[in-house]
Amino acid sequence: MSQIAKSFRSVPKTGVIYVMSRAEELGFSYQDPDWVNLGQGAPETGDIGAAIPRLESIMVNIENSEYSPVAGNRELRTQVAKLYNERYRKGCSSQYTYRNVAISAGGRAGLTRIAAALGNVNLGHFLPDYTAYEELFEAFKAFVPIPIVVHAKDGFKLAPELLEMEVVARGLGAILLSNPCNPTGEVILGDDLRDFVDIARRTSSFQIYDEFYSHYIYDSQHPYVSAARYVDDVNRDPVVIVDGLTKNWRYPGLRLSWTIGPEDLIDRVSSAGSFLDGGAAHPIQQAAISLLDPEVANGQAAAIQKHFSEKRRFMMSELKDMGFVMPSSCNGSFYCFASLENLKGFTDGMDLFEQLLKEKVICVPGEFFDVNPGRRRRHIPSRLKGYVRFSYGPEMAALEKGLGRLKDLLSQR
Repeated sequence: MSQIAKSFRSVPKTGVIYVMSRAEELGFSYQDPDWVNLGQGAPETGDIGAAIPRLESIMVNIENSEYSPVAGNRELRTQVAKLYNERYRKGCSSQYTYRNVAISAGGRAGLTRIAAALGNVNLGHFLPDYTAYEELFEAFKAFVPIPIVVHAKDGFKLAPELLEMEVVARGLGAILLSNPCNPTGEVILGDDLRDFVDIARRTSSFQIYDEFYSHYIYDSQHPYVSAARYVDDVNRDPVVIVDGLTKNWRYPGLRLSWTIGPEDLIDRVSSAGSFLDGGAAHPIQQAAISLLDPEVANGQAAAIQKHFSEKRRFMMSELKDMGFVMPSSCNGSFYCFASLENLKGFTDGMDLFEQLLKEKVICVPGEFFDVNPGRRRRHIPSRLKGYVRFSYGPEMAALEKGLGRLKDLLSQR
């Protein structure tokens, strides 16, 4: 055994990182136009017809060359609070202030701070859900991750009354969920979301909302979604929200996120940031302030929905024509979580993934979203082996090329 093996544990790659590493082994690079990346969860970052100009440069000066406070630039924190109050809390007596906001260097950093601050509780999480949650749960031992299964026959949705049963029966002190959901695209909206937040208050169980796809809402009267709409008291209700520039503003390379919740919680996650990451890059925080202006942010959301709804329609239509089944309505995010149950020749998502790599097309096997920290269910085959996730984040030309190659591959079986 090597000295490294004696002193360090093996750290597995999260599902999407594994997928991209495997593609690189076969020659993938971001600069190679012959490859089609329908796997990685990244939106196209160029002009999509919006009147909102994109950032083209970031100023570095004497002031922002200094450390930023670990909780973040106060002006940016104030702007985040203003956006949420404008969108979701007009007329409410309880309003967010900068003290309800902490800034982090990307979504994973924001979630890691929350995980580090969690106490000795049972933490509920949905299956399927975001692949990176698995290693996050594995790295921190104060809490016990408890899976909550959502089923294809229900469109991967969980009714509020069933959520409350899970909270009570399993003694959940907190729940982590993505809304809209990565990978299923399912969205909790309206009365259902109100009921979820009511359950948090009634049961004193914290709800942690990963809202990184909250601008990607389709077939709905809601232009964007947040649990912040249904919070009564911003400093008492057990609701915390994480979002950032990565998806909803289409700047994945800037690695900037924010956490919104009660002041006392923000103090705790900021303290965790002091030893975990030290805070987000100061120049990027300053550059982001203008992006959080409500008019700019709402324009970005409107442009995303107009542009991505066409790509969603195209991908869903093509996949259904090829024989894929989508139990979810895919009304949020930019993913289609597709079942292989009716395909001839392919029954396993990992097999389809490997075969598509030979055609220079990347997807993500569904089993990676069967979040299983500590491999506690390794004796049970994943119920998601018969699924794959396809992303319509890239440009339309890439979707046409990738889906065309997928159709050719299926026709050979």
